Amino acid sequence: MYMSTTILTRNTVGEIVANDFRTASLFKESGIDFCCGGDKSLTEVCEEKGISFTQFVRQIDLLTQNPISDNQNFKEWELPFLCDYIMNTHHRFVLKNLHELVFYTQKIADVHRENHPELTEVASLFLQINEELLQHLKKEEEILFPAIKLAFTSPSKENNETIVSEITRMQGEHEFAGGAMDRINVLTNHYFIPEDACNTYRVAFRLLEQFEDDLHIHVHLENNILYPKALKSAE
Repeated sequence: MYMSTTILTRNTVGEIVANDFRTASLFKESGIDFCCGGDKSLTEVCEEKGISFTQFVRQIDLLTQNPISDNQNFKEWELPFLCDYIMNTHHRFVLKNLHELVFYTQKIADVHRENHPELTEVASLFLQINEELLQHLKKEEEILFPAIKLAFTSPSKENNETIVSEITRMQGEHEFAGGAMDRINVLTNHYFIPEDACNTYRVAFRLLEQFEDDLHIHVHLENNILYPKALKSAE
């Protein structure tokens, strides 16, 4: 899907990735937040990162010159299907890994805090992420997603009000989880493995990096595709 320079200048980072998910890899490589920080323009983030806008646009052109495959064209999916995809893919991933990461981050903090005091904050932050996301996923699966599916077939004023209020709350919770993972990324120097790291240390950092990558995609699908379409349907 070709995107002109005009479109890339006018659209936010989140909208660019929503239009063609393949661009997410470029933003990740450049350290640009396309999920929680997806409301910024490409021009703005290029200036913040000291990246050439012209060169970045050229990279996007090369990446998107071929048609996008259907399995990545999330923006065209119907809302009920997208809800199910998010639950079956990203919610399941989070629930599978939260408990392990709480255990591993606390374990390496207990063993290595003398030489790596930052691990104490990492463990504390991830414990907060665990508590926040468990509640967040539960509310999405029991309240928001059913309301979105109901609006797709039987819209009502009461149901629309539920969608609007829940999305407002969910976006704030995304900000917290995304910000906490950003802080962990900084504290760990982008998950750098020190020479004195034990196997548990290595496993913990590998899982943390995978968790952050998945969270970015998860939040992007909700903040930049699911929520805007659901809010539009609730108008």
